[in-house]
Amino acid sequence: MAKYRKNLPQLEGTTFLSDGGMETTFIFYDGIDLPEFASFVLMATPEGRQRLKDYYISYLKIARENGTGFILDTPTWRANPDWGAKLGYDAEGLRAINRDSVDLLLELRREFETAATPCVIDGVIGPRGDGYKAGNMNANEAETYHAAQIESFAQTEADMVAAYTLTNYNEAIGIAKAAKTHAIPCVISFTVETDGKLVTGLSLGDAINRVDDATGGSPAYYMINCAHPSHFVDALEKGEAWLDRVRGIKANASTKSHAELDDSVTLDAGDPVDLGRWYNGLTRSFPQMRILGGCCGTDHRHVAAICEACSTQTA
Repeated sequence: MAKYRKNLPQLEGTTFLSDGGMETTFIFYDGIDLPEFASFVLMATPEGRQRLKDYYISYLKIARENGTGFILDTPTWRANPDWGAKLGYDAEGLRAINRDSVDLLLELRREFETAATPCVIDGVIGPRGDGYKAGNMNANEAETYHAAQIESFAQTEADMVAAYTLTNYNEAIGIAKAAKTHAIPCVISFTVETDGKLVTGLSLGDAINRVDDATGGSPAYYMINCAHPSHFVDALEKGEAWLDRVRGIKANASTKSHAELDDSVTLDAGDPVDLGRWYNGLTRSFPQMRILGGCCGTDHRHVAAICEACSTQTA
């Protein structure tokens, strides 16, 4: 039975950390070839599984040392049918990857969880297409497409699922509906461009409102990820009701646009201390944002700096 599925502790207002840019860390720092930017391929070998465990442990130690909770995200951002097929995985192979990824995180939770550091296991879902481009599925197509991965997580001890780097509200609606069908809490995380809007031109607030309207508000909460805080801070207006639904941030280290990042052959790791300052400002202005991690270009140094910058605040 999932430990926290019926009562997600990160909704109680205390700080929860999560990891940074998994794929960019493995590729640029560890020199690991990740075909199609897919970390889940590391699950195929004992050596790869140990690489994953070592990666998570670097973050879990930060959480335990600082007495924060931690969101353990599975390495399954690419483990959906289209990307899986490119990597030689059929439906059964993907189900096994999703299941085994949860088992790996259960091992880590048994080792690192304390009363002060609850560890929530999150089944990660990625977009059907590119995380920087607009998808063209309607909500019904998205629900059907993502249902298999969501069902596979629902059959494990995963506490929740989270869809990261979504660019289209229709795909978010489909994911939220599929999660509701399979009775597992769902988090929706949108990525925005340098103007603070989705790549489609829709505002973040409109995207969240449309998903909530279409699903009866079924997502547990929303997040923003894969963009530098300077790209979206001006889109966050105090007093807007939809902002109460945004509980977390997993920002990029770099201030570059998605197009610039796509064209870059080197990693822009930005400045961890400066990123921490941005998070400090965001969490002071919007104290409900207490789920803090990183995305492209970030590693354990950035998350440690974020944690330090925000450690003196209360929810």
